[in-house]
Amino acid sequence: MSAFERLHPALQYHIASSLGWKRLRPLQEESIDPILRGEHALLIAPTAGGKTEAAFFPLLSRILSEEWHGLSVLYVCPLRALLNNLHVRLESYCSLVGRRAGLWHGDTGPSERTRILEDPPDVLLITPESLEVILILRRGCHEALFRQLRAVVIDEIHAFAGDDRGWHLLAVLERIGRFAERDLQRLGLSATVGEPQALLRWLAGSSSGAGRVIAPCAPEDKAVAVMLDHVGSLRNAATVISRLHRGEKRLVFVDSRDRVEQLAADLLALGVETFVSHGSLGREERHRAEAAFAEGQSCVIVATSTLELGIDVGDLDRVIQIDSPGTVASFLQRLGRTGRRPGTVRNCLFLATNEEALIEAAGLLELWGRSYVEPVSPPVLPFHILAQQIMAVALQEGGTDRQGVWDWLGGMPAFACMPEDARSAIVAFMLAQGILSQDRGMLWLGEEGEEAFGRRSFMELFAVFSTPPLIAVRHGRKHLGEVDVATFAMRHEEVPVLLLGGRSWTLASIDWDDRIAYVEPAPEGGRSRWLGAAQPLHYAFCQAIRRVLAGTTPGGGRLSKRAEDRLARVRLDFRWLAEGKTAIVGDGTGHLTWWTFAGLLANAALAAELAKGGLSVGRPDNFRIPIQAMHGAAVVASAVAALREIPAGDFASPVQEKVIDDLKFSVCLPMGIAMRMLEERLTDREAVRAVLAQETHFVRGCGRDSERQ
Repeated sequence: MSAFERLHPALQYHIASSLGWKRLRPLQEESIDPILRGEHALLIAPTAGGKTEAAFFPLLSRILSEEWHGLSVLYVCPLRALLNNLHVRLESYCSLVGRRAGLWHGDTGPSERTRILEDPPDVLLITPESLEVILILRRGCHEALFRQLRAVVIDEIHAFAGDDRGWHLLAVLERIGRFAERDLQRLGLSATVGEPQALLRWLAGSSSGAGRVIAPCAPEDKAVAVMLDHVGSLRNAATVISRLHRGEKRLVFVDSRDRVEQLAADLLALGVETFVSHGSLGREERHRAEAAFAEGQSCVIVATSTLELGIDVGDLDRVIQIDSPGTVASFLQRLGRTGRRPGTVRNCLFLATNEEALIEAAGLLELWGRSYVEPVSPPVLPFHILAQQIMAVALQEGGTDRQGVWDWLGGMPAFACMPEDARSAIVAFMLAQGILSQDRGMLWLGEEGEEAFGRRSFMELFAVFSTPPLIAVRHGRKHLGEVDVATFAMRHEEVPVLLLGGRSWTLASIDWDDRIAYVEPAPEGGRSRWLGAAQPLHYAFCQAIRRVLAGTTPGGGRLSKRAEDRLARVRLDFRWLAEGKTAIVGDGTGHLTWWTFAGLLANAALAAELAKGGLSVGRPDNFRIPIQAMHGAAVVASAVAALREIPAGDFASPVQEKVIDDLKFSVCLPMGIAMRMLEERLTDREAVRAVLAQETHFVRGCGRDSERQ
């Protein structure tokens, strides 16, 4: 019996007859048996690879065969727009076999929510925040609603697992599982990720049930066309886009909202029908643009990562990437938006607007050529999410004792591994601050908790940060861009210098309340034209960039003649790079730079230890640590050698206390616990170990005339 034949007969009939499918895709075939057996599973395939049906058809078969009734399946997504897209499809599948799918998110009206509670559908598409709403505000309803629940599908699971929103989701699922009184089957859907077994373990939470990764090999004959070009400016990029691929539908990714708007304005001025999508647009305006783009033919939509996930904007002809995304995983998501129609190929054109972006894109393609994808790493020590969940349980239960809190939350792995003294300290602090109150051993939300989180029916309590906080960078009134808060988060005595828009800037002042850094032009340091980017990059990405600068040709994609020529010019400034070694390079004036290519989070920790040892260091970036001219080469060599005697676990990035304000629910944490969490999150100890395992050589001079000592 084939896997397809194991599905319920009614579902088999409708797949073949009503939908007209001649066959299932490999992922869909391989998923049937393990899902029918009730196993947890992580389903991996490129965008538009049939993941939704691979998870949903076997679950729908179980609903029919095992006669599930009431709300049986939760389908969780990170975005409302994605839920809206999927609801139409899943509702159509359910209606074929006499079942229903409902939709609940922030835009769902009160009457529809009441209808769902009174007459639950078989399948409910929902966000984690709306699940929290049901648990907190629908007392008396949630127990009956979730009693028959059997399975949870988490779409775009990588978008959850990499930040605190994932911990929030796992905690909510642990609480819902207690109402269901059974071990819920968990299915995660994702495009290609690194270390999928680790992601599967994360997905399973406290469950000890069997699980597997299902990721059939993609057909080897699937063509991919990727090109990297150097155009020199955003305006030049607009000119190239306006002249190439006329008559086709093009999706252009730009990784900042101000540059999205600038590029769109340039394209409109060139007569290109252009639409815009980013998070700062109103919902109606964004939907209008996306709908118009979906219906158009010869047009362009310029977007941030808002369109990286599988939101339907129609059949695309081309994806164009301005500069480079920060991860291979993000690139694969974007690449997967193309090549869906028969006879078309997946494609992406990189347009680098400066040398830094050119090298970064080349490094990304070098990693892609090695089939490398970054692992999804959940943030460590989510103490603030524990605080949020303690308040949520107190509201959900109308008061609970301390043991009751751990009964609800103790199974969530991130909470279970927290030291008992830290968990107790958080509760004690929340009581002392009036965020919690206690009466006869029962915990309740206190007056300060009500004041901070109770407004607008506890809207502030439902959601956690889902994206890293950014700091706007301005020169006078000119907005230069946005950088990760980690750029300024580390305590440092030196005035920082950063590179943005191809120019060097020194920090004049920073407004932590409004998250604005004011900068002034700075002379470029040394003779290197290219310095580190402001966003923290993964160690593997930085090492790929080092290999490209040392002469490695990216194994993924092709380079235009312009890109090859500019890359050759940049490489002249890095002729001193040596395989498997870090380098301390002099600029001829006594200033030294330790080029580690370790990433900002590792370099910040290394720089902090050098400063403790008496060196005067500048602000580190992803690739280097500047060292002031007062120190000779021998002193620096001794200081670097001393680092190798320090256990890697003792390295930590020094953190500005003001950064704690960026953590939602930080008011619930003692300062020491909050600082410990941030230090752990802003330190990459694996990269520190890798750097210190390498030999370090010295180079006299920094430029095309440099020599090794």
